[in-house]
Amino acid sequence: MRCAYLDLDGTLLGAGASIVHDGDGAVSIAAIRAIEACHRAEVQIVLVSGRREAQVREDARLLGAVGYAFESGACLVVRGEREWLTGDWQPGELTIHEQIEQSGAGQLLLDHYAGRIEHHEPWHTGREVSHLYRGVIDAEEATELLAANGHPTLRLCDNGSVHHATDALSGLGPLRAYHLVPAGATKRGAVARHRQIAGLEASHCIAVGDGREDLAIAPEVGAMWLVANALEADAGLAAVAGGYSNVRIAEESHGAGVYEAVVTTLAERLPG
Repeated sequence: MRCAYLDLDGTLLGAGASIVHDGDGAVSIAAIRAIEACHRAEVQIVLVSGRREAQVREDARLLGAVGYAFESGACLVVRGEREWLTGDWQPGELTIHEQIEQSGAGQLLLDHYAGRIEHHEPWHTGREVSHLYRGVIDAEEATELLAANGHPTLRLCDNGSVHHATDALSGLGPLRAYHLVPAGATKRGAVARHRQIAGLEASHCIAVGDGREDLAIAPEVGAMWLVANALEADAGLAAVAGGYSNVRIAEESHGAGVYEAVVTTLAERLPG
């Protein structure tokens, strides 16, 4: 085991996006112990998150990560060097976020799914690429809607659960976070590119996450771990996970699940 690709919200971080609390808000240092175990075993850490770069960059610095991907794989940063993984959508006079805004794709989604999604305030601002929403819809269906309405190079991805009550979406059940991004921007693509840069074999890597966008990383790693709360928040996730031979479900949630994934993998790889 040489590298661990870790999601943040809903995975490494607990209630209130805290690294020292579990999902219920109880004090826990399991996530910190997971990071410590990686460093002691000389396992590289790469953060793969839907967050804005400013947030992920500071998290990466604090955790001693060698790199990070932000806005759901839209851009990979290794040793301070950015690489956009957004295909023909490239920043110029306008950011990619502004280009998508001008395309009308975001408004199409908001109009079509009125009462089912909304901007994920206040985290939808200050972004360079993705348009961020919360709600309860089928991301694959939304991507088909985009293609049918002249936006075949964009997709909507499901990036896991969120825990922010909103009057406008009351009654829908547990809300999820969605990112409107260029079709080529994926967490899987970011992991694949990092492995290529670092010269890492898939079998020497693991990933840990809590959503379908994380699950799609599975072909790029030896083991794709889902923390226990991932299945609690998405009833259909277990069936999708069954399509991969290397997916493992942690018994623990959030940071404790990450710790379980790291120490289990390290123990299994010990000689003898």
